[in-house]
Amino acid sequence: MRLGCIGDDFTGSSDLANTLAKQGMRVTQYSGTPRTDAAETVDAGVVALKSRSIDPGDAVAQSLEALDWLKSQGCEQFFFKYCSTFDSTPEGNIGPVADALAEALDAQKVIVCPAFPGTGRSVYQGHLFVKDTLLSESGMQTHPLTPMTDPDIRRWLTRQSRFSVGHVAAQHVQSGTDAIRQCIESEHHSGKRLIVIDAIRDEDLIEIGKTAKDLRLVTGGSGVALGLPANFGCTPSLVPWTPQPGKSIVLSGSCSLATRRQVKAHIAQHPSREVNAAEVIEGHLTAEETADWLLGSEGIPMAFSSADPDIVADIQATYGRERSAAALETFFSDVAKVARAGGATRIITAGGETSGAIVEGLGLETLEIGPEIDPGVPALRAGPDLVVALKSGNFGAEDFFEKADRMLKG
Repeated sequence: MRLGCIGDDFTGSSDLANTLAKQGMRVTQYSGTPRTDAAETVDAGVVALKSRSIDPGDAVAQSLEALDWLKSQGCEQFFFKYCSTFDSTPEGNIGPVADALAEALDAQKVIVCPAFPGTGRSVYQGHLFVKDTLLSESGMQTHPLTPMTDPDIRRWLTRQSRFSVGHVAAQHVQSGTDAIRQCIESEHHSGKRLIVIDAIRDEDLIEIGKTAKDLRLVTGGSGVALGLPANFGCTPSLVPWTPQPGKSIVLSGSCSLATRRQVKAHIAQHPSREVNAAEVIEGHLTAEETADWLLGSEGIPMAFSSADPDIVADIQATYGRERSAAALETFFSDVAKVARAGGATRIITAGGETSGAIVEGLGLETLEIGPEIDPGVPALRAGPDLVVALKSGNFGAEDFFEKADRMLKG
């Protein structure tokens, strides 16, 4: 293994694995830190954690455990993957984890670049945009777990990190690798350790990737990984895939604008059942009942709890944020387990926390990376007769769920 990656959720980790695989690396995604060594054929290992929204101290501990395993596999460079919308709170967890990894690796110059132009995420003058809208006006400001109310990544990261935060502006990035390297060195000599780098085009990410060749630690969204495989002598290639017949289900727990649009489109064409969070918390709706309904429905049936932010806020006010989130995650995990036992062979999920809970509930230790469904979302093989698609809430076209099923079943 040459490139060791740590993702703070499962959908983001598959997004990163997809990017690396398309660029020619042999990639395996692991659910949590493995207890055995990786296969000798693996070029890049992606350890997927469920650490985005937990206590910062726990997130640091889990990330350092993953780092130790990746170091033991012989990795030459390390990548900390977080969402391209920089999902975090003023306390963390991106800053504390980046600090801890930098110290453990003695990395003095650490790139911070959440940009992913392919999905409309760009960083300009240190500010994160979603298409033509500032992050703080994109809908992310009402996220139930990580409301992003400030689009200035430098300012947000400064609140989280113990280190000084630097910046490389777009005009220098667009001048190429040498200019980027000079700016990084300048920021380093002025005492900056975490360095936010602008990127508005894929070409920018390629140049940043070239610049990162000799850096011990890189952090960002999957986009900045576009340029890393070439540093290891890899070239883009087709990703093989074996179709999977059988029964398909969709489980959606994301409340993002993109997912709500996808849910609305899917409802018009396929059997769908809304999961009321209060009924789950009060025990009036069971996982067994929902799984039985999914297995007995035609087409691509969906169970979803992708409610509007106001509804989510009311639920949280009544039952508490942590209790509400945990109840839904456990519910969807249990639905997936019952549906899988009942014969489901294709499982499509939406939402980072939901996807992580389902992967953990099904005990999926390794995932084989398949072709891309939509930017940032690959098909994944979890076993001889099970394939999955793990979609971040903000990703995917309006007809994503149908597209995903077409790809999974071939």
